[in-house]
Amino acid sequence: MSKTTVVVVDDSALVRGLLAEIINRQPDMVCIGAAADPLAAREMIRSLNPDVITLDVEMPRMDGIDFLQRLMRLRPMPVVMVSTLTERGAEVTLKALELGAVDFVAKPKIGVADGLRQLGVDITDKIRTASKAHVRRLAAPAAGSAASAGGTGTARPAAAASLGRLSTEKIVFIGASTGGTEATREVITQLPPDAPAVMITQHMPPGFTKSYAARLDGLARIRVAEATDGERVLPGHAYIAPGGFHLSVERSGANYIARVRDGEPVNRHKPSVEVLFESAARVVGPNALGVMLTGMGADGARAMKAMRDAGSWNVCQDEASCVVFGMPREAIAHGAAHEVLPLSQIATALIERLRSTAGMNTTRV
Repeated sequence: MSKTTVVVVDDSALVRGLLAEIINRQPDMVCIGAAADPLAAREMIRSLNPDVITLDVEMPRMDGIDFLQRLMRLRPMPVVMVSTLTERGAEVTLKALELGAVDFVAKPKIGVADGLRQLGVDITDKIRTASKAHVRRLAAPAAGSAASAGGTGTARPAAAASLGRLSTEKIVFIGASTGGTEATREVITQLPPDAPAVMITQHMPPGFTKSYAARLDGLARIRVAEATDGERVLPGHAYIAPGGFHLSVERSGANYIARVRDGEPVNRHKPSVEVLFESAARVVGPNALGVMLTGMGADGARAMKAMRDAGSWNVCQDEASCVVFGMPREAIAHGAAHEVLPLSQIATALIERLRSTAGMNTTRV
């Protein structure tokens, strides 16, 4: 079986050497080149045609984001970003994911050598995932658009009509992993301000979910924030599982509340979709709507089937629109999905389902 070929792009000779060492220890991949800046990387990519590149964010001669933007327009390929665990690093990483990077690894600000070695499994897993990802060409920005003017390039979609009278018992639960930051954005930004509460588990490490929530809050019509333990779960709000913690829902009298807890990883993840969806099945039952978006692995598949068995309505993203068709495929295989839809149709399907059940309160006694 041929090995996955990787080119490492980083201005630090230490990091280039460490990443090459980590990659070359794997039996199924090989580092075929290492470049100190994007201009050298451009020639290396042309001559070596790698399967995946790892790309640093801050480099001389050309910023990593500028290089990624050009790459995804002219020669789209799987990219894993290597970013710094800082607030600015988080914001730039989210921009990279918006531009088409498959995933990212957060290198520590100090103790880089030891930190990268400890992240070896994570780094190589993400390279494997990236090698199988569906990568799409980035469209050139229209003249006068936000992207051409230096903005994010993410336009706010047309406003969805009000949902009218809904039961406040309804909650939408979303699970996502690789490719999920942009998939979740597409769903969330199409919901009207009076949408029911949304609870989201996106596989993401500590230090990045706060910036991600703030970014979504600036784009969506509902309020979006990191979940806080014990807070009420309210309509018109979305709650994102903080990196490094599990998110679940509990009942407290007439209210739903969010639970944010530490604990062991579940299905190798923390936060885990399994934890959130299991609580949805147990606590919310037929008032839940489940959404499984793009991602590698099977996290949440069994719990999504439990949601369906408890009366929820579930939709999974289809293969053609997924960056990685892992988690949705497993949920479908478990019999968890009522519908399998392209990403562009999921928000509409949720709205139609909510309208069809408007005013219904199906709380179990």
